[in-house]
Amino acid sequence: MNENTSLPQFTFKPRWKEELVCSSSNGSLVIEMTMGILGVYCPTEEKWKKEAPAWAKNYWGSFKDQLEKWCTESKIPLYVEDSAWVAND
Repeated sequence: MNENTSLPQFTFKPRWKEELVCSSSNGSLVIEMTMGILGVYCPTEEKWKKEAPAWAKNYWGSFKDQLEKWCTESKIPLYVEDSAWVAND
C-alpha cells in the first residue's frame, strides 16, 4: 500500500439522511450510516479506489483503521462491503 507518511487524521460526524461525514485536513467525504438499525458501511479497498475522492484514494487502510476505532468507541457495528458507497461531501 502506498500511503504517505503524513496520514490524514479523520473525524466522524453523523448527519441526517443516514450519512457519516468523514473530515480531514485534506477534504471531506461521506459514507452510509444507517440509523434505524445502527450501522456504518465502508466500501472494500477495491471499490474505495474506484469511487473515493482523488485526495483519499491512497488512504483506505488508514481511513478504515480510524473508522473502525471510532465505531468501536461509539458501539456502532462496522461493515466493510463491496455494496457500500463513498462520495464527496
